Amino acid sequence: MVKERPEAPALFFEAEAAGLRWLSDAERDGGARVVRITDVGPGRIELEEVQETRPTADAARAFGAALAATHAAGAAAFGAPPDGWDGPLFIGRRPLPVARESTWGRFYARDRVRPYLDPAVQAGNLTAQQREVVDAALARVAAGVFDDDEPPARLHGDLWTGNVLWAPAGAVLIDPAAHGGHRETDLAMLALFGAPHLDDILAGYDAARPLRAGWRERVPVHQLHPLAVHAAGHGASYGAALAEAARATLAL
Repeated sequence: MVKERPEAPALFFEAEAAGLRWLSDAERDGGARVVRITDVGPGRIELEEVQETRPTADAARAFGAALAATHAAGAAAFGAPPDGWDGPLFIGRRPLPVARESTWGRFYARDRVRPYLDPAVQAGNLTAQQREVVDAALARVAAGVFDDDEPPARLHGDLWTGNVLWAPAGAVLIDPAAHGGHRETDLAMLALFGAPHLDDILAGYDAARPLRAGWRERVPVHQLHPLAVHAAGHGASYGAALAEAARATLAL
């Protein structure tokens, strides 16, 4: 599988490769399988071909447990890039800020949601009234209302269902925006975009590494990031969904 983008920003595919390697380091401790890199260079990355099949409940449970192990491999800080990588990060085609925070809420509000609000407004996808609601929710997040004692997790960072391929031997991760974050963010993204057998994935995860009480109620908090990214360039429906997630955050 070859992906090419001649006009890509400098180090675009190299950043993807760094994320894939970092995630794959967790495989030796039971982490989720990651697609193998054949070659990478400016404007181009070549990856192994993954033969896909239909997912099963058993495969989904195994993936949930493996994802828990990937997260447990950890990161240097919230917002930290893959170990050994000092270049830029991206999510989709958009820049993803690098940070090295000890506090999750401050990092998440500043570096994972706010950078995409002005582009969303400028694109006409987020109204001024919706922006006010989002800003109010981010003030709570940044103040530490949802902070806990969990260490930074090793996140895939763009874990929507399209970035989980189902092979005969189980799930394979592709296209990461890998960084240090809160493990609930990856799970919230799987829920947002309708992963197959989601209940089985979550059951496998929780059995391997139990989630903190109230995690289901906090899903909208962790969906603020992917919704903001999508609101920046994928239509007003995402701006409306972002505002709704912000209202749910304010209600917690």
